[in-house]
Amino acid sequence: MYEFRQSDALARISPSPTLAMTQKARDLKSRGRDVISLSAGEPDFDTPEHIKQAAIDAIRRGETKYTAVDGIAELKAAVVAKFKRDNNLDYAPDQITVAPGGKAVIYNAIMASVNNGDEVIIPAPYWVSYPDIVELAGGRPVIVETREADGFLLSAEALERAITPRTRWLIFNSPANPTGAAYDRNALKALADVLVRHPQIMILSDDIYEHLLYDGRVFSTIAEVEPELFGRTLTLNGASKAYAMTGWRIGFAGGPRPLIAAMAKIMSQSTTNPCSISQWAALAALDGDHGFLAKRNAAFVSRRDRVVEMLNETEGVTCRTPEGAFYVYPSCAGLIGKTAPSGRIIETDEDFALELLDAQGVAVVFGAAFGLSPYFRISYAASMSDLEDACRRIQRFCAALL
Repeated sequence: MYEFRQSDALARISPSPTLAMTQKARDLKSRGRDVISLSAGEPDFDTPEHIKQAAIDAIRRGETKYTAVDGIAELKAAVVAKFKRDNNLDYAPDQITVAPGGKAVIYNAIMASVNNGDEVIIPAPYWVSYPDIVELAGGRPVIVETREADGFLLSAEALERAITPRTRWLIFNSPANPTGAAYDRNALKALADVLVRHPQIMILSDDIYEHLLYDGRVFSTIAEVEPELFGRTLTLNGASKAYAMTGWRIGFAGGPRPLIAAMAKIMSQSTTNPCSISQWAALAALDGDHGFLAKRNAAFVSRRDRVVEMLNETEGVTCRTPEGAFYVYPSCAGLIGKTAPSGRIIETDEDFALELLDAQGVAVVFGAAFGLSPYFRISYAASMSDLEDACRRIQRFCAALL
């Protein structure tokens, strides 16, 4: 009988923990369990109607064939206009890539530029896929832990200490998944001052949550703050979060021509083009009315504030108020070492998350998945009633620990 042997590259990575927890919640629901899943990183709002209509119109026009590998010209032009309008960044169409999701943009960039042993600096907590993509390419993730006391932001000093002659990239996310932390202009300028002194380092600025920034804060991106870094920065964005288009799979980025061309080469031998219909929908998203964002962001702020309030009323849990995205990243340090009614000792944040799901039917993602413990991530992209119910269940679970 044939025995499958996985590649050495595949052996270096793990399945996405966020997707695994979401699937476990789905499986429990399918078996009749009352489960509230707060593990998925996607808005609960629907894709706006004018975007859906643009997709329908594209189908009816017959826009169902292969397209240019890294995006139709019309969408690239809209991305160029978006970067100029929102970020004061001047790109030409041949400096733009469009891919099947932001994750594909990151994958293409790393696979096109990282050799065995190259180092990639990643602040923790991080989005779960960053280090695994680096590992898959043969690179070495250099994880730099941040502190809650510093707002979970990478400091210039910590960045400087992490840099070696083998450093190839810095990857960071603002507003961030999983913490919701956001870098303002001053914080970005401090990082930029370090990076200017190290011209071998590329920067991947993951701006996917750009439009989900609260309390009057103004978004900034590093290539705008420090123009000297423009020529070695890949500025990533996409349709998934702001426009509630996670399933449409459209990410895009602007960057230096040699990198963009190399990424297109990767796509030509992997995914080919992004979905043609999704590209026309993304064009409508970028060029269309953005008035819906204010209403949705107001709902996110109300949910955020209520979740933070209830978590800070929970025994053994503390939670800072994030600046953006739709996540909170509470600490469960006060629960480590306690015993659940099942008899299980809560030794790690993973134990906490698994026991919470089994005991109370609330799915969250444990902090170790994001590289910093003992924490857990809650997505508040859910109805207020579900969030309050979930928080009450978390309170009951924590109160029952001995």
